[in-house]
Amino acid sequence: MRLIVFTDLDGTLLDHGDYSYSAALPALQALRAQGIPLILASSKTGAEIAPLHHALGLGEWPIIVENGAHRVIPGAAMHDRSAYERLRAALDDLPAPLRACYHGFGDMTDAEVAGITGLPPEGAALARLRNFTEPGVWSGDEDGLSAFLAALDEKGIAARRGGRFLTLSYGGTKAQQMASIMADLGCDTAIALGDAPNDREMLETADYGVIVRNDHGPGIPALPGETTGTILRSEAPGPAGWNACVLRLLDRLGSSKRADRHG
Repeated sequence: MRLIVFTDLDGTLLDHGDYSYSAALPALQALRAQGIPLILASSKTGAEIAPLHHALGLGEWPIIVENGAHRVIPGAAMHDRSAYERLRAALDDLPAPLRACYHGFGDMTDAEVAGITGLPPEGAALARLRNFTEPGVWSGDEDGLSAFLAALDEKGIAARRGGRFLTLSYGGTKAQQMASIMADLGCDTAIALGDAPNDREMLETADYGVIVRNDHGPGIPALPGETTGTILRSEAPGPAGWNACVLRLLDRLGSSKRADRHG
């Protein structure tokens, strides 16, 4: 068995309020000690994730960026914003009443993004350096949202709800990036952790999923894997819950390996 761990960031590995991962340090150290790859998978941009990736000592392991729209290798420059510019042009081409209810990062200043995310100004600036996707806030009613989504679909644009934002893209998901990364790294068993609806596909694609409690978001409804034990729910929120469940799964899978070895 060659394990790999895929994790969402905000509200999962990172605390919802202060973006700290300190409560997850024991599990992070256990992964490092066993040489288990940790793949950060987030709606964040590559520019945002790179400092965290470096701080965690994740070397050259790839990063899944912008909600799965792309995967990057640390240090690789991403300057091509053509997909993002095309997305913004399509958004601006929608009927005015629908367009007016969607406020994306491209419509906001660095200060506005800082205010809505809690990021420091420099972090907000990195969050606005997008290459593939557009997060934003819908201010209209549910009927208007349905019309908005239908209009986007006609233009080939998908929308996914996360913990805070409705994110638009031309496709690509965290789950779709998993198989190729596992093949590249020679891994055959995946653990995935997330806290929001946009993580559901990743959790169900993995061999073992963890729904991390987040009291500030919409949460994830009951999944079939919860009845079979392949999907867990954390009792504690954020990195504390992340830590407990990763250690629990490492212990379970380690015990399985020892049992296989001596059976």
